[in-house]
Amino acid sequence: MKKQLHYFLTAMLFFTRIPCPQWVNHSSNKLHKSNRYFSLVGIVVGTISAFAFYMYSLVFSVDIAIVVSMIASIWITGAFHEDGLADVCDGFGGGWTKEKILLIMKDSRLGTFGVLGLINILALKFLALRELNNISNNIPLILISGHAISRFIASVLLYTHEYVRDDTTSKVKAVTKHMNLKSLLFSFFFGILPLFFFYDYCVFLTLLPLGLTYCYLGYFYNKWIGGQTGDCAGALQQVSEVIFYLSLIFIWKLF
Repeated sequence: MKKQLHYFLTAMLFFTRIPCPQWVNHSSNKLHKSNRYFSLVGIVVGTISAFAFYMYSLVFSVDIAIVVSMIASIWITGAFHEDGLADVCDGFGGGWTKEKILLIMKDSRLGTFGVLGLINILALKFLALRELNNISNNIPLILISGHAISRFIASVLLYTHEYVRDDTTSKVKAVTKHMNLKSLLFSFFFGILPLFFFYDYCVFLTLLPLGLTYCYLGYFYNKWIGGQTGDCAGALQQVSEVIFYLSLIFIWKLF
């Protein structure tokens, strides 16, 4: 149990800004084992985002509460996944070979494609949550579920696709290079757990468009770079979160 706690706290230390005990570190072995708790970290981040939404909705408009909830999730993760999305947009938007794409993605500067990608994903996220508020009064649970299930989808990419960077300097490599079946099942459990708290089990239908999203981006990554990087997983997480919200709108309007 102590080892599992260490793995979970390592994941928290790596993916969030939440303070952890000093004995938690970024050792390669612990980072490798911590990937099983990606979805649980999503639950934590989603809970913080949901709490921010709830508190601000008591005083301000829903629009302001949604924006604050988004800011809370970005701040608590240090824009970790948003940065990955921007890098992917820049890399695949500006590069035409594997080497060029990886080189652009590693550049810390933000380009036009990255800016446009962030603007569009954040706008979609805001508008989807705003519309969901008109359909459901359970935005906090939706936020928690979105953060959890999207991280599970990103975990599947780590399990099925090879890490393609040759360098040994990337600290993300220890997390993204390997993911065994046991870790994937851990991530699956925590990823779908929040869905069981909905009264309408039609929410499980969102797994179909999420699966299609994984298949498409997985194919796209393989086609251009022959696998995945940490940025690719971050981009998949962001896209999957928005797809989850949009899928809920479609399902609840349909049924």
